[in-house]
Amino acid sequence: MHCAFTGWKVKSKSSPLSSLGTQRELKMATQQKEVSNAIGLEEIGTERQEPKKEQKTFTVEEAVETIGFGRFHIALFLIMGSTGVVEAMEIMLIAVVSPLIRCEWQLSDWQVALVTTMVFFGYMIFSILFGLLADRYGRWKILLISFLWGAYFSLLTSFSPSYIWFVFLRAMVGCGVSGHAQGLIIKTEFLPTKYRGYMLPLSQVFWLAGSLLIIGLASVVNPTIGWRWLIRIASVPGIILILAFKFIPESARYNVSTGNNKAAVETLERIAKMNRSVMPEGILVESVNERRGRFSDLLDSKYLRTSLQIWIIWLGISFAYYGVILASAELLERDMVCSLQTAAAAELGDDSEESHSPCHCRLFAPSDYRIMIISTIGEIALNPLNILGINFLGRRLSLSITMGCTALFFLFLNICTTSTGLIGFLFMLRALVAANFNTIYIYTAEVYPTTMRALGMGTSGSLCRIGAMVAPFIAQVRCFSCCHPAIRW
Repeated sequence: MHCAFTGWKVKSKSSPLSSLGTQRELKMATQQKEVSNAIGLEEIGTERQEPKKEQKTFTVEEAVETIGFGRFHIALFLIMGSTGVVEAMEIMLIAVVSPLIRCEWQLSDWQVALVTTMVFFGYMIFSILFGLLADRYGRWKILLISFLWGAYFSLLTSFSPSYIWFVFLRAMVGCGVSGHAQGLIIKTEFLPTKYRGYMLPLSQVFWLAGSLLIIGLASVVNPTIGWRWLIRIASVPGIILILAFKFIPESARYNVSTGNNKAAVETLERIAKMNRSVMPEGILVESVNERRGRFSDLLDSKYLRTSLQIWIIWLGISFAYYGVILASAELLERDMVCSLQTAAAAELGDDSEESHSPCHCRLFAPSDYRIMIISTIGEIALNPLNILGINFLGRRLSLSITMGCTALFFLFLNICTTSTGLIGFLFMLRALVAANFNTIYIYTAEVYPTTMRALGMGTSGSLCRIGAMVAPFIAQVRCFSCCHPAIRW
């Protein structure tokens, strides 16, 4: 019993040691299990992260190409293209109103030219400002503001009590019109690449429509109720177009460049739905850390040569375009068609008082408006060839050809010819300078990246307005210094 009891006691003393060993084993097993679980979770986490690395992505450009051309782009083309109608009416307005304000306020040549110059001065200053604001706050907002601005000051112009007020208010209209270029940028950024060379030159139809509309209205309104009502009527299309802007979304490329990917995806999905197309697979990606466009970027070594060349080309094209418009208006207003009869009169020394009198009130006749319409139609005459040249010869070669032909026909304009010959030269010049504008617009919109595209277009538009500012003093003053019918420029 004692031995049995003792043995039990020994057994009972060894039990805690055994339990301690068992606890250690359990603890080690638990630790191993935790380690294995951690490794398993890490492997699972790695497996879950791997699909993220393989997740498909796409950019706005790729989405635009995938969605393709459809009903959205047709609506975009009609609405944004109509901005060209409004801009053409506001710019061409000066050409058809000049004879009347010259007569009403007894203006000199330089005073008439100053009106056009101040319009383009306002355009030049605000092109840069609107370009900077568009890159920072969005294309759509700036486009809307520019239309509201332009319509407001255009209406005020019709109430001008004096020449000074007329010049100031038209300069304010020029400031507003400068923002219309954002419509072209929005249109360019939503168009698939292969359609740009076709659709953007067709936009010239809207500029042509605006030019023809203002000339047609002038032929009816000016002789009846006067130029003030012409300006009021010309403001109506811009006001109507503002109501259609709600159907046009903000640029998806702009939204992505500012980090607003959600808005960009919603816009692209809306376009895909309208076009009955599909979005590309994956998630929308784009660098959101890129610095917003600055003027110094245009002078960076990467873009310096391109920027300088583009600015010079814009200046030359603008000078040629507005020069031929204003010169043709002066030719018609002063009946300065070089003919054998006028040359003979000059040889005979026709120095009568009438031949040297100021032509303050020589208003356009119905035949003059018809000639202006014919020459204006020339702006679309070369559009088919221009489209083919842009798409098959390329932007640069096509531009070189049309600019060379423009210079040639300006030389032809110095030839003594009949009224029919003059109309033919003006017709071809309008066609060529319009083709120049089509090509340089496309090239400029494509050559700069998204973050500085609006700024690039804005500065190019501003520099080209220098040419437009100089043109009136060459076409309306220097070249037409007196009213003698035998004097040619």
